[in-house]
Amino acid sequence: MRKLTFLLRPSWLILALVVVAFAYLCFTILAPWQLNKNSSTEHRNQLIADSVQADPVAVTDILAGDPGTHTEWRKVIATGTFLPDSTVLVRLRHLDGAPGYAVLAAFRLDDGRTLLVDRGLIAAVDGTRPPAIAEPPGGAQRIEARVRASEGVVPDKVPSTQDGFRQVYTVDTTQESTVLGIPLTPIPTGTDKGGYLQLAEGQPGAFTPVPLPQLDAGPYLSYGLQWLAFGVMAPLGLGYFVFAEMRARRRERGEVGSEVSDQPASTSEESTTEARLADRYGRGR
Repeated sequence: MRKLTFLLRPSWLILALVVVAFAYLCFTILAPWQLNKNSSTEHRNQLIADSVQADPVAVTDILAGDPGTHTEWRKVIATGTFLPDSTVLVRLRHLDGAPGYAVLAAFRLDDGRTLLVDRGLIAAVDGTRPPAIAEPPGGAQRIEARVRASEGVVPDKVPSTQDGFRQVYTVDTTQESTVLGIPLTPIPTGTDKGGYLQLAEGQPGAFTPVPLPQLDAGPYLSYGLQWLAFGVMAPLGLGYFVFAEMRARRRERGEVGSEVSDQPASTSEESTTEARLADRYGRGR
């Protein structure tokens, strides 16, 4: 045990605490964070893949269903009419890498409820202002769309009216209901954010559709495994340094012991030599 007393020095104690804290963070926070992101991404990708293959359902079935059921990305069919003068633009969007806007409108179902619809993306003129935007088609319409969850609002980004259009920074059913002065019905999405409809390509009144997210799990799994590896390597590294310190100390003790053992041997040789000289000269006398 005396060989390990050096571990009680402040420098070694601090190093041990840092290693233990780092390993703890790796196993309890960093690795689970990345692995959970990987699981949620895989779940989202599976929902998107299922929605692409599934047949569309009536949006009224979604509205009447269990609010806790996850419905985002579901393909739905809605019948009704677009409300005139209900265009709202979403700023800071991009189309083919250039500045653009998302165009929103209100769609009243045959049963009287009104939904928020994202008609798609348009390019900005000179990258700074919206172009002329055609009103959605009038009369009865049958549209196919996907359910999307509202994005929420940004507190310091308030709605405004610019270039003749009402403009917002996010797609949010509650906010757009206030901007339009129309009671919009949020679509249940299984989250605390009410949803809206995103028009599919080729539908009445649609512009360039918002592309589906890439079905790529991303690097989260490899990142999570790396944090687990770091959590294992840190204590092993500390153990290596402790072993190296112990080996260095044994080497030092061995060298000191060798010097001490050499000292009596030299003294003994000198005494023997002196005795021989004394004996030789004593006989000569």
